[in-house]
Amino acid sequence: MDELLFQLTFFLYLAATAGFVMHLVSLRKGVERIATYILASGFLLHTIALIMRWVSEGHAPLVSFHDTFSFLAWAITLAYLLFQAGHNVKALSAFVSPVITIMMALGLMHPRQVLPLPPALKSYWLPIHATICLVSYALLTLAFCIAIMYLIQERQIKKKKLGAIFRRLPSLETLDIMSERCLKIGFPLLTLGIITGSMWAETAWGSYWSWDPKETWSLITWFLYAALLHQRLTVGWRGRKSAYMTIIGYLTLLFTFIGVTYLLPGAHSYAL
Repeated sequence: MDELLFQLTFFLYLAATAGFVMHLVSLRKGVERIATYILASGFLLHTIALIMRWVSEGHAPLVSFHDTFSFLAWAITLAYLLFQAGHNVKALSAFVSPVITIMMALGLMHPRQVLPLPPALKSYWLPIHATICLVSYALLTLAFCIAIMYLIQERQIKKKKLGAIFRRLPSLETLDIMSERCLKIGFPLLTLGIITGSMWAETAWGSYWSWDPKETWSLITWFLYAALLHQRLTVGWRGRKSAYMTIIGYLTLLFTFIGVTYLLPGAHSYAL
C-alpha cells in the first residue's frame, strides 16, 4: 500500500511542478493555486506513505537510498510550504518543486525492499541523526534554489533587459535576505547532525571520528557553509559571491550525500 501511495505522490509532485512552471511562464493565478493544492495533497499522501513504511519496516525509513530520497523530498516539501506561508514568494515554487520531483524519481530508481538492519544501525540514534541531517539538507536546498533565482535576476538587471522573468522574481535584496534565513537555520541543523553522528559513531564503533569518507566530506561541507556564514555575518558578503558560494556548498553537500556512497564506500555505506 505504501508503494502505491509513493507512486501517487510522485505523480502529484510532477503535476504540481508542471503547474508551477506554467504559472511562472503565464502568471495565471488560478494555475498557481491549483498547483499548490496538488503539492499539498501530495505531501499529505507522502506523509501517510512514510508512516506506513515505518510500520512495515519496524524502524525509521531512513536507511536505504529509496527511503532517504523519499524522506528528503518530504522534508523539502515541508520546508517549502512553511517558508511559503511566511514569505509568499510564488516564483520560488517553480525552482523548488523540480528538485522535489527529482528526489522522488531517484527514490523510484532504487530498490525499495526491506532489508535487515546492520548491527550499527540498530540504535535510537538512527531517527535522530538522519532526521536532523535531512531536514538541514532540505533548508539548504531552499537556499540553493534562492541562489539560482538571485543569479538569474542579477543577470537580467546587469543586461538591462528587464523582461518577463524580472517581473516574476523578487528583488535582489529580498532574495538575499531569504537565502540568509535558510542558511541561518540549515547550518546549525547541519552542525547538530554532524555532532549526533559522532556521538552515534562512538556508541557503534567506539570512536567519535574515524575519518571515514562520509565523515571527511561532511566536514568539508561544514567548513564551506561555515565560511559562507562567517563572511556574510562579519565581512558583509552579499549578492553574487554569496550566491555562488551557496551553490558550491550545496553541490558539495549532494556529493557527500550521494557521490561518496557510490565512489568512496566506507563504514557509512549500507543498502543502496
